[in-house]
Amino acid sequence: MATFVLVTGAWHGSWCWKRVRDALTARGHAVFTPTLTGLCERRHLLSRDVDLHTHIDDVANLIRWEELTDVVLVGHSYGGCVISGVADRMGEKIAALVYLDAFVLENGQSLHDTLPAEHRQGQLEAAAALGDGWRVPPIPAAVFNVNAADRAWVDDQCTDQPLASFQQKLHLDHGAPAVGSIHYIYAAGWEGTPFTGFYESAKARGWSTQEIACGHDIMLDRPEELTAALLQAAAH
Repeated sequence: MATFVLVTGAWHGSWCWKRVRDALTARGHAVFTPTLTGLCERRHLLSRDVDLHTHIDDVANLIRWEELTDVVLVGHSYGGCVISGVADRMGEKIAALVYLDAFVLENGQSLHDTLPAEHRQGQLEAAAALGDGWRVPPIPAAVFNVNAADRAWVDDQCTDQPLASFQQKLHLDHGAPAVGSIHYIYAAGWEGTPFTGFYESAKARGWSTQEIACGHDIMLDRPEELTAALLQAAAH
């Protein structure tokens, strides 16, 4: 049986993985869905000091203290930045990396370095207007084309993201992570996606790639299809 660690994107928490987590555990797999510091049920820990490296620590420490090996490490959206940092630190514990409609940063890049200028400026203006200059309020679920039945729930569940997590540059000590296989899953069903370039780059690098025709929150829109894709990644 495989061990999955599923890392959320910005504004989300463990709750967004419920459907996929239940499907994987029903098949006998071990599944961990950490909520990153300062988000959702851990929102009481949100501060200006919470940044990308804090979130890398969250996941690396989970793997360390749960004594996990041969991990299928999945990062959705912003979570792609996190899993890159974790794999750089402990690649020997990672069997596969799965970037789920996610950012893939190079050494010395921040998420904001790769985001289209209009998106970046919108987040800065929202933080200034509604987040005391350091908290970025959630983007409405409709923008990500989350299925209509889940939109109100997702909007209610999401919480502010620390701006520092988008602005801190990723530090990598190694080149390509020393993991068994790397996969990219691209959500092809929403307008304005900033992930097309990362998807094309993944294909150019020879990674395993797949398209799923849905909105950005694949784990909510297509949980069965995503579960199958993760099981396939675990098998490689």
